[in-house]
Amino acid sequence: MSFRGAIFDVDGVLVDSPHEQAWRDGLRQLMENDWKGIRDQTSYAPEKFTPEVYQREMSGKPRYKGAQAALEYFGVPDAEERAQEYGDRKQVMIVELIEASQFHAYPDALRFVLAVKDAGLRISAASSSKNANAFLERIRLDEFVEEEGLEYDFVSPGYTLLDILDANVSGRDFAQGKPHPEIFLTAAEEAGVSPGEAFVVEDAANGVQAAKAGNMQALGLARADDEELLKGANADLVVTSLDDVSLEALAEGRLERSGR
Repeated sequence: MSFRGAIFDVDGVLVDSPHEQAWRDGLRQLMENDWKGIRDQTSYAPEKFTPEVYQREMSGKPRYKGAQAALEYFGVPDAEERAQEYGDRKQVMIVELIEASQFHAYPDALRFVLAVKDAGLRISAASSSKNANAFLERIRLDEFVEEEGLEYDFVSPGYTLLDILDANVSGRDFAQGKPHPEIFLTAAEEAGVSPGEAFVVEDAANGVQAAKAGNMQALGLARADDEELLKGANADLVVTSLDDVSLEALAEGRLERSGR
């Protein structure tokens, strides 16, 4: 059976977003100001908030769940109660960074999305982030294809990444977050494909687990030197660039590395 649908997470897959920076800076601000009285009760230090901590503890989770996970990791008292304040502080910072265009789309991801769309697959975006659509509507595909010397009939002047999606469930409130498969099952349903006909592109272990729980193949994208983490979550294929995925194998319903 060949694939009929491809479902993409956004942060870390399609976009090099400033989420990690906003989370890190938000916690630093709180610890230096509003929460300075409890700082000595925690294990927190700015240098301990590493990309590995973000990827392992927070990536792919809804805002307040991610906030709580980070606070629990650093042993912050009353983590559940403080999660909303932390999440709200991060949201203010991320909006400022997005409006200042402090992000960019990954070229390998745009090449892959365009190639997959051109091959006839239905394309969906499925991110837990409330900010995902703000990124998608700012990524100009018409400018990208011109810069890359590409030609696609489905990319018209002014088109953004949001314009070529067949389904988009990003930022919705689901009853259960990843690693529950609800978000990906909904994306597949709205794109008109069955779970077994779709693959998911994810950079977080809980996202890979969600794909597998939904009976979908999982393509793990290790941009943060976390190949083993994604393999441990049972990704069907792990790559560091989407340029490394075989388009020929996709046409036959397999996730394989290209021979280039």
